[in-house]
Amino acid sequence: MRHPVLLTLLLPPLLVAGCTSDPAGPAGAPSSPSASPSPTVPAVDYTAWRAGNSTPVADPLYPARGTAALDVLHYGLALEWAPPTKTLTGTATLRIRPTKDAPSLVLDFMPYQVDGVTLDGTSVTGTVAKEKLTVAAPVTADKPVTLVVKYHGSPKTTPMPSHRKDVEALGLTVTKEGGLWTMQEPFGAFTWYPANDMPSDEALYDIEVTVPPGWSAIASGTPAAQSGTTFTYRSTDPVASYLTTLAVGKYQKLTAKGPRGIPLTYWYRKGTDDKLLPYLKKSPQYIAWLEKRFGPYPFPTGGVVVVDSESGMETQQMITMGRKIENTKARRDRWGTDLLHEYAHQWFGDSVTPTTWTDLWLNEGFATYAQDLYTQDVLNLSEASLDRYVRQADAKLRAKLGPPGKPNPKNFAEGNVYLCPEAMLRELHNHLGDKKFFALATAWVQEQKNTQQDRASFIAFVNKQTGRDFTKLINTWLDSKTTPKSTAT
Repeated sequence: MRHPVLLTLLLPPLLVAGCTSDPAGPAGAPSSPSASPSPTVPAVDYTAWRAGNSTPVADPLYPARGTAALDVLHYGLALEWAPPTKTLTGTATLRIRPTKDAPSLVLDFMPYQVDGVTLDGTSVTGTVAKEKLTVAAPVTADKPVTLVVKYHGSPKTTPMPSHRKDVEALGLTVTKEGGLWTMQEPFGAFTWYPANDMPSDEALYDIEVTVPPGWSAIASGTPAAQSGTTFTYRSTDPVASYLTTLAVGKYQKLTAKGPRGIPLTYWYRKGTDDKLLPYLKKSPQYIAWLEKRFGPYPFPTGGVVVVDSESGMETQQMITMGRKIENTKARRDRWGTDLLHEYAHQWFGDSVTPTTWTDLWLNEGFATYAQDLYTQDVLNLSEASLDRYVRQADAKLRAKLGPPGKPNPKNFAEGNVYLCPEAMLRELHNHLGDKKFFALATAWVQEQKNTQQDRASFIAFVNKQTGRDFTKLINTWLDSKTTPKSTAT
């Protein structure tokens, strides 16, 4: 997620220019059973979705969202959107590995009208209450099951637990013309499909969306074949639910190639978004700049969809950017540097994801530092000016919001989890120098692709990679109520 708006008030002059339905599994999946199936249900080999295997961890900041009792391996979503009635009709096929024996399955889900539920092909009762779908059927630990939920209704959003000035309701939003868009950090995927809506449970996805003629549907993942007005997307790298996206509208499509021939797709509204095209077309340049410092772009495709929002979101392989993010006199290139920030998240947050929301600083610290290093590079700013900037911003944000390692759940994604961990990374950079710091950052994302990490694993990695003990430095910067003194020369 891009810098919150309040940070523009802190920027000193030195940086003011600168967050398918798939009932049979993946194509070519084998059909031999891995568990004893019902006599009436064809055998399913769940190893076809082994890349979606996770170790779910209950989230301490938002314990009402998600559960560690199950691990979703794959979501197959077949959706249809009817603009005149603003009705979403869906069939969600979930391949689930229960992590413990339980009398029922429980997922996050907005109260749509449930039209039918089956578990391994047998009809079961599914009840939606208090944004939870409870499926009344027993499950056994490590014995995978297939859950199919059919539903329809009008999407509704859920409140955002933050005081940011650009705060908006989370989840699937209906536009005035009858389109759709969503941003859902730290949660909100459950507003359009049943989900285990927490960051530690990543899964594979197949999403197909049918829309009326003249409309386009955009989702996270790699674009697949379009059939008529049905748009299909597939994610073969695991995705956290907050990093999925869906947008429907009367879009124009523009394709390009990034470094090493990476296919890029930009979706925008002709006339409305024309002024943003220069930034979209700079995507190959942004990715090349990031690759030089952090290694190869981690996914097979990329792109951007522009929506009617005031914010930006690093949704995996298809960034969601708000057209209401405005360039200002103080920040002439704000839309562009915010887009680079979201591209940086494809490495930091998407490819390597925090285990829980306590460690949001792992995402935002790196992406914010990349954004400001880019601004420094473009404007040829001095090292001293960047040092001064991050320390001044750090001091103000710690005083207002507290340290980044202990975020308040009522203040999600506010400035302290952006600038304060950036200041910590700046301190590490000053200790290590360019060569060793960028080698560290590159190894962090390239060696741990498609994993979930936390503070302890980050500290252990830094110490092993550098051969030095930075435990005290990192913990101090994450937990101190005031800006720590610099110990770098």
